[in-house]
Amino acid sequence: MQYRRLGASGLKVSEISLGSWLTYGGYVERQNAVQAIETAYELGVNFFDTANVYERGEAEKVVGETLRAYPRESYVLATKVFGAMGDCPNDRGLSRKHITEQCHASLKRLGHDYIDLYYCHRFDDQTPMEETLRALDDLLRQGKILYVGVSMWTAAQMAEALAIADRYLLDRIVVNQPVYNLFDRHIEKEVIPFGERNGIGQVVYSPLAQGLLTGKYSSESAFPEDSRASKLEGMRKGITPERIEQVRMLAELAGELNIAVGQLAIAWILRQSSVASALVGASRPQQVKENVLASGIELTQDVLSRIEQIMAPPAN
Repeated sequence: MQYRRLGASGLKVSEISLGSWLTYGGYVERQNAVQAIETAYELGVNFFDTANVYERGEAEKVVGETLRAYPRESYVLATKVFGAMGDCPNDRGLSRKHITEQCHASLKRLGHDYIDLYYCHRFDDQTPMEETLRALDDLLRQGKILYVGVSMWTAAQMAEALAIADRYLLDRIVVNQPVYNLFDRHIEKEVIPFGERNGIGQVVYSPLAQGLLTGKYSSESAFPEDSRASKLEGMRKGITPERIEQVRMLAELAGELNIAVGQLAIAWILRQSSVASALVGASRPQQVKENVLASGIELTQDVLSRIEQIMAPPAN
């Protein structure tokens, strides 16, 4: 396993990290979830991601309980705040009240004394950013969180946050968590360049496009029984004949390199030096074993060019 710095911070995280969105505490059996976390740790993954809204706290419980078997200094634990955790008007967003209450609730569910990385899960246009950043800075000074991140923020939103932090000497955000994969490259235009200029790293989620880039889907209507698409209807809209054909061609290329197509897809992401980690999900330990092998794979310029040709939109 290779490790990279998280943005401009001194924190080092594994190139492959393990997430718990739509899996742990949900449709994945608890034992499989525990074994996946244990396998990841044994293979060198030191970065584990969850959120308060994942199954309304159940994912945090599974992740926190499993990781407590290991020395606290040996791993980096991330969780998030923003989404609705109740029906009251203050049970969501990035107000001081919600941030403070949810940080304490997450610590209790995780069974930990502090959170390494605390994300603003989305941008909140209903709360002054200064209020959000001061609340996070207070938690940091109290030692309840160590680093601050954001998820799915635009370059303009992050620029505003940095300006406020610098003006009031608040702790700066060090990482953004966007979606990024061969089918969704929107962050290449503004988000990645902005992060590179300002010391904000990227921890990208959905690197395998919800499993499509593993090659498991050969049809837009027939899905493997253990796949997310078979259980979650919302996952199916991205599975099109055109994308299935692109994955088939990527799989042929990966075969020439003696690697799996999923490993090729993750290695392609890690070609970006500003990407600190690719956040993968896993419902079984074997999936973790396959994904971690992508760490350290270096793709030649010829291979990168062939990937671009495969992913190019068809000519009109």
